[in-house]
Amino acid sequence: MKLLAQELPSPKTIQETLPPGTNKDPLIAHGLQKGQYIGIFGLAIAIIAAVGFFSRRVEYAIIFAIALSGLIITFLLFI
Repeated sequence: MKLLAQELPSPKTIQETLPPGTNKDPLIAHGLQKGQYIGIFGLAIAIIAAVGFFSRRVEYAIIFAIALSGLIITFLLFI
């Protein structure tokens, strides 16, 4: 209860101090990006395999949609 009674500083007095020589935001984990991409790719493969186990036609539709989306994104990026 003592913490609730204390006054918080105004937003103008709160300042962020970064270590000298760094331009990065310390709240963003820049080193984990590769691991995230690997995890997302693995999860997508697992979902397609699980759906394919139940219905081969739905699996083909999902693979076709992903491939078509990739082609359209690539095409639009290079226009």
